[in-house]
Amino acid sequence: MAAAVVAAPEVLRECGCKGVRTCLICERQRGGDPPWQHPPQKTHRFIYYSDTGWAVGAEESDFEGWAFPFPGVTLLEDFVTQEEETELVQLMDREPWKLSQSGRRKQDYGPKVNFRKQKLKTAGFQGLPSFSWEMVRRMGLYPILEDFRPVEQCNLDYCPERGSAIDPHLDDTWLWGERLVSLNLLSPTVLSMSREAPGSLLLCLAPSGFPEALVEGVVAPSRSVLCQEVEVAVPFPRRSLLVLTGAARHQWKHAIQRRHIESRRVCVTFRELSAEFRPGGKQQELGQELLQISLSFQGRPM
Repeated sequence: MAAAVVAAPEVLRECGCKGVRTCLICERQRGGDPPWQHPPQKTHRFIYYSDTGWAVGAEESDFEGWAFPFPGVTLLEDFVTQEEETELVQLMDREPWKLSQSGRRKQDYGPKVNFRKQKLKTAGFQGLPSFSWEMVRRMGLYPILEDFRPVEQCNLDYCPERGSAIDPHLDDTWLWGERLVSLNLLSPTVLSMSREAPGSLLLCLAPSGFPEALVEGVVAPSRSVLCQEVEVAVPFPRRSLLVLTGAARHQWKHAIQRRHIESRRVCVTFRELSAEFRPGGKQQELGQELLQISLSFQGRPM
């Protein structure tokens, strides 16, 4: 039997945008020709193939058929069932959603953190929500996540009526550790990866039959493209789990563009502790306290 459809919450008439960030709600309120126009898209688009780990030039582009390795992305499809997805979102919707930037709404389960001053408070933090226990247990069944112990969970609600998006960014590394883990619910989307570093990416001409043939090998690099002109589109299917590590975590910014939100989407992101807060780190005692709170699974949104 098909799972019940999860109704989208009522579209808000106000937003939580600040500074240069905007959504459809505040753009309509401000009117006119806004100075906060979205930055232009990158010049060259590549598509990430999870079965090979390579990014391949988009069809009908200047780099169609050219490719480069794109390490640090692991996609686990069908991580939850349709019935589990419905139940998870229904449980989230029982709690209040707070206004956030760029047309999003959020629920935070984690310590209050001032990343600029590198300070945090545990007051009020009661742990991850009880419904996340099974998700965390299931993560441990995969080799890449067998020792993953999340200390923070952030639920983000995206809606096309609000023009929801999230700007290109790198997650903090002072508190948050190597792996960023996100569960995508209700609709598929695309994670857009970009890099502002100088220099070029070396490209290989993909053999015939790509992407499958990339597993066998490619010819020597014979073309290059400026890093700052490249966008890598990582398809993010519904009910799948995405893990970012290494270069994809630390060097490539990730974003969700407004045009890739076609219906309601809920993203659940889990973060682990950095080395500073793990055993042997200078704040290991605080890290242990955070883990004990987090893994009690008694939390309510902060």
